[in-house]
Amino acid sequence: MASRREKSGQSVLGSRIAVAIGIGILVGCVCAFLFPHGFFSPPNPSLQSRRLVKSNLQIDSSSCDSSERISMLKSDIAGLSEKNAELMKQVGELNDKLRLAEQGKGHAQEQVVALDKPFKAGPFGTVKGLRTNPTVMADESVNPRLAKILTEVAVRKELIVALANSNVKAMLEVWFTSIKRVGITNYLVVALDDGIAEFCKSNEVPFYKRDPDEDIDSVARGGGNHAVSGLKFRILREFLQLGYSVLLSDVDIVYLQNPFDHLYRDSDVESMTDGHNNMTAYGYNDVFDEPKMGWARYAHTMRIWVYNSGFFYIRPTIPSIELLDRVADRLARPPSAWDQAVFNEELFYPSHPGYVGLYAAKRTMDYYLFMNSKVLFKTVRKDANLKKFKPVIIHINYHPDKLPRMKAVVEFYVNGKQDALEPFPDGSDWDVTLSESASTDISAQVVFACTLFPNLKDSQHVPRQLTVPSVQRVE
Repeated sequence: MASRREKSGQSVLGSRIAVAIGIGILVGCVCAFLFPHGFFSPPNPSLQSRRLVKSNLQIDSSSCDSSERISMLKSDIAGLSEKNAELMKQVGELNDKLRLAEQGKGHAQEQVVALDKPFKAGPFGTVKGLRTNPTVMADESVNPRLAKILTEVAVRKELIVALANSNVKAMLEVWFTSIKRVGITNYLVVALDDGIAEFCKSNEVPFYKRDPDEDIDSVARGGGNHAVSGLKFRILREFLQLGYSVLLSDVDIVYLQNPFDHLYRDSDVESMTDGHNNMTAYGYNDVFDEPKMGWARYAHTMRIWVYNSGFFYIRPTIPSIELLDRVADRLARPPSAWDQAVFNEELFYPSHPGYVGLYAAKRTMDYYLFMNSKVLFKTVRKDANLKKFKPVIIHINYHPDKLPRMKAVVEFYVNGKQDALEPFPDGSDWDVTLSESASTDISAQVVFACTLFPNLKDSQHVPRQLTVPSVQRVE
């Protein structure tokens, strides 16, 4: 019995061993098939190289594809950028046109645009109207060459501008010498001929020589002071379109202080006056007497002496440009007219049936700061206290003997020669020897006055100051 159990246990143990051996052989076969080179032996070099080559080929292929795609993307981006830039340019042009269209609308709507939205009126005494018009958008395409010059010369987008030809070279020298003495740097001479251009260059005076224009050049070459003065309304337009404020100056002016320190800049036009006291300079109520009307014999009128078109500050606004256009247009058409008279008519005439007035804001300069020669020679030089006062500029506009009076002004105010102004009369003697340009200017004023008042042909209606003088000309 015991021997049977032993045999039975041995047979079971043998079976287990056999199964284990079989499993081991099977596992070995599987491993041999899957890992012919063993678990730790290096792989076959040839196989590894084939795998590397295949991998490199795939990488090279993908790299080439990526480079091509990057190039294509860059090309697409460049094309889109150009297209975007073109679209932005078109948007800018459309915005410019829109602004110009808005500027062309009625005056009331311009104020609404400027104020952005309507406002309720404030308490009594607090309401103030819109005085300062917005400036135009600068357009350098109008004159790129001038725009470059103005960038170098102007200070805070403003400068003094004078027109000159060779007829006024001597006065021009006194003019720019006084400007340099004061320390003003933002000034420019519009040279109307080659002689003045060379003269400015030799004296280190900034100048601008216009492109040829026969209509302007014919006047510029030989025109007198008034003829040249009429050109400024056409030439100044480009300065305003470029976005610059201009202090327009004739050359018969002596600078004693910097005028930019004494401007208000709250109006379209800020001009010196031909008036000689508070009434004539700033306006007054002039009563006209007509006895035949009985009880209603007295009629009240408003009077003011004209603005001087030889010295004014003009801002780059729509009304300012319209003023220049109106004056230039009238001066270009018959009948002949004096530019200063037209300048004032366009500024002051109100709208009425058949005429639309100019809606420009204006300011009269202090006539003691911006002094005309009538104030100087008739009043100031005879008053001990006023003689101590130093004006900003003195304009020799009332006297044809301009150059000697300009030099006398320099002697008195700059060099301290107290009797420098004494030799000159208050006014001007008709028999004084004049230059060609000065005599032409006087004749132009007389002709214009006779055009306005045909009855002046009758001697009893001719005021003394409008009698045509006999003038000796100096060639």
